[in-house]
Amino acid sequence: MVIESPSTVRRVLDLLEALASDEAVAHGGWGVIRLAQEQHRDKSQVSRTLRVLADAGFVERNAESLTYRLGWRVFALAARAGDQRLLAAGAPILRRLVDQDLGERIHLTVLQGSQVLTVLTQSPPHVVQSISWAGRLVPAYNTSSGRSLLMDFDRDELERLFTGIEFRIGGPNAPQDVGELYERILVARRAGYATVDEEFEPGLVAASAPVRGFRGDVIAALNVSGPKFRLGGRLAAAGEAIRAASNELSAQLGWDGVGPLDLALGAIAPRIPA
Repeated sequence: MVIESPSTVRRVLDLLEALASDEAVAHGGWGVIRLAQEQHRDKSQVSRTLRVLADAGFVERNAESLTYRLGWRVFALAARAGDQRLLAAGAPILRRLVDQDLGERIHLTVLQGSQVLTVLTQSPPHVVQSISWAGRLVPAYNTSSGRSLLMDFDRDELERLFTGIEFRIGGPNAPQDVGELYERILVARRAGYATVDEEFEPGLVAASAPVRGFRGDVIAALNVSGPKFRLGGRLAAAGEAIRAASNELSAQLGWDGVGPLDLALGAIAPRIPA
């Protein structure tokens, strides 16, 4: 596939992201007209780009409905993109947390700039549950995963990371600035896990803990989230369960229990209620 300019690359990526949207997936794909409307582009241009992507295996066309969906080559690339040891070791821990321990949706996330990317998720059988964010980016400042991924950051590092970013999105209890975020990170650091109560959106609570690599640096986070009416009363216990699971995963990745901040701190400090 020949890419002629940065704008062409952007258009190709926009099409792939559109086909990865929840609505497109729920409908089994979108046709040229719908994609052209979503992208505000000429349908003949969209059609030509889709043909190129289909020839390369990045999208597939349904011969009956004439709709397009993501092709297996996208999933093959995604499977090779992440830390395979992290994903392989994390998957059974996520399943156990859902099936045996918490019964709520569990996420494995990584930090992407000032945002959080979910790379693995495990769902419970509940009808009412938090939605899956696999492959999506969300703010780091108002999520428990973000707080865990930022666990080792000092105030100056946070200021630099969030330069120019307004803390406007979120639920009623979201932090309003870097100062508030840093205070909540300190609480999470002492507890060894982070909790949020209606910070990302109303009615949603979550708990998370950092996953460390063999050098002791935070490389990912485990997170549980669910509706407040079901998870809110056991959020502290969920935090402890997530912390234990994160430490287990960290040990499998070679962490010896000592981190850059001597995060044995999380193990020896008194537990702070969420």
